[in-house]
Amino acid sequence: MSRLLTIHPGDNVAVDIDTGFKKAVKDIPSGSTVIKYGNPIRAATKDIAAGDTVHTDNTRTLLTEKAEYEFHGPMEAKPAADTGETFPGYRRSDGSVGTRSELWIIPTVGCVNHVAEQLAAECGGYAFTHPYGCSQLGDDHEVTRLILRGLCLNPNAGGVLVVGLGCENNTMEAFKALIGSDVDNSRIRFLVCQDAEDEIEEGKRLIKELKDRMDRDVRVPCPVSSLRVGLKCGGSDGYSGITANPLLGRFTDRLISAGGGAILTEVPEMFGAEKLLMDRAVSEEVFRDIVDLIDSYKRYFTSHGQVVYENPSPGNKAGGITTLEEKSLGC
Repeated sequence: MSRLLTIHPGDNVAVDIDTGFKKAVKDIPSGSTVIKYGNPIRAATKDIAAGDTVHTDNTRTLLTEKAEYEFHGPMEAKPAADTGETFPGYRRSDGSVGTRSELWIIPTVGCVNHVAEQLAAECGGYAFTHPYGCSQLGDDHEVTRLILRGLCLNPNAGGVLVVGLGCENNTMEAFKALIGSDVDNSRIRFLVCQDAEDEIEEGKRLIKELKDRMDRDVRVPCPVSSLRVGLKCGGSDGYSGITANPLLGRFTDRLISAGGGAILTEVPEMFGAEKLLMDRAVSEEVFRDIVDLIDSYKRYFTSHGQVVYENPSPGNKAGGITTLEEKSLGC
């Protein structure tokens, strides 16, 4: 006999603990809505009897390319509470705090990926290779530069070696200007391969300077309010929304209430749950930003002739997830 977990009192399906799949806990007539997490995740395409499995063969998505959203007023923001909690971190000169102090090697252009990889292999550290930095135009080129700048200034990097070729669009001088002169340049070194007689040996020399600097890094107690955490999707199945994800949600709420921050990624996996995010907006301006985020990403799909609900993946479905709405709500 199946062991069932009903997540929300308004649900008409429950999770089969042994499989992760959904079972109807009451009759669901054809055309009516399947409810999980207290929200609609699907519409029945045929009559579903209580006890039946609810999955892709007897339901359809409710997602559409266009939706209307209404602002219901700002969510009352709780003032950040100084809990006195700390963590051992590396405080940087700009006030940011890292949880690690690593050597990062960052190419300005994909043409020098092999140099970055060789230096990382021989000296330790991480090479952040990519295929960009040249033959890009407009916003594409600028976004690449901004991402690379963000890596250079990340507080988890105790030392950064920026490696360029010398003839790319993202020239080293222009990139230095983008990084700015008001940053802690003692943590950053620059190598232009075409200016070096032996770029590997020159890179090793610069890395030694960085490591000597990193040896002076020490962990100090830092307030939780300075902690920033990135959240990234792993493999999703029918258990994700009742195990790891709720725990991360509670952790995130606690972190933010203490003045810290979290970054949520993967906009398409907000489809179907976006109204929950919108209802947490602290202002109408933030609400409009979320609406624009969702709508612009949907336009990206439709402009390429794609539907917005193709996700979840075959592996997600094999694990009990039926629709993108269900996957997003579980996230």
